Amino acid sequence: MADKKEIISASPKVRKLAREFGANIYQIKGSQREGRVSEEDVKSFIKESISGEIKKKQTPISQQYDHSEFGEIHIKPLPRVKKIAGPHLEKSWSEIPHVTQHDEADITEMEQFRKTLRDLYTGEKLSITPLAFIIRAVVKALKEYPNFNSSLDLKKENLVYKKYFHIGIAVDTPHGLMVPKIRDVDKKDITELGNELKKITKLSRELKINKKELFGGSMTISSLGSIGGSFFTPIINQPEVAILGIGRATTKQVFMGNKYENRIMLPLSLSYDHRVIDGAEGARFCVHLKESLGKDFAYKLAV
Repeated sequence: MADKKEIISASPKVRKLAREFGANIYQIKGSQREGRVSEEDVKSFIKESISGEIKKKQTPISQQYDHSEFGEIHIKPLPRVKKIAGPHLEKSWSEIPHVTQHDEADITEMEQFRKTLRDLYTGEKLSITPLAFIIRAVVKALKEYPNFNSSLDLKKENLVYKKYFHIGIAVDTPHGLMVPKIRDVDKKDITELGNELKKITKLSRELKINKKELFGGSMTISSLGSIGGSFFTPIINQPEVAILGIGRATTKQVFMGNKYENRIMLPLSLSYDHRVIDGAEGARFCVHLKESLGKDFAYKLAV
């Protein structure tokens, strides 16, 4: 019977690649015709080997005592939405090199402008959430910095640039966090965005949102403004490459010109994939966002 080593089929280039990685080519299963080993087979083998070694080194903490031995407990099943989202979040956090930048945007003029909005036909005051204005500002920044509106194709080592602007909104529901998308934001006005925010929030909380609406986004916004808090580190919603976290706006004393003024400041937490976006571009994105939320509205009030 022929020795196994004698029947392994691979080109000299592939054999050299295996040696450089320290891989035993006789342990690699070939995917090509008659079991011939390709470069992709070698790379997959190395990736699986490294992943296996990491898992071996991870020693789970053993639970020596049951929780009930220390007092009364109550057990509830993990909600289905959280069961589904959990592995996705873990994968995103472990695979993406996150960088998070924190900043504050002066939204004093934006808030003044928002409170003056009225229906053109009835004259009634419009109640539109600040999130609708933030969504518009994010899309303006995405147009200026297209790397943020892309996805990394790891297999082909390409960046997929999206020509559409679908913004994901993290919705807090009794069942867990859901991230439905508002489609074609660049084609909708503030009133339409406000109405759509109410619609997707209601559908998500009633578990009536279409599954497809949870996919195909450009970028996600996670707002904690209605709850409280300032800065945090939002996890990127893979395959997107960035996510914007919004805290609760607060009034602060800010030195402007030659005196202190009361200004409404909005906390921003921008997380991005460092393989696609570097720190300088991340900072520029934040500056653009701040200007859209500040200077743009100051100009509107001035005219």
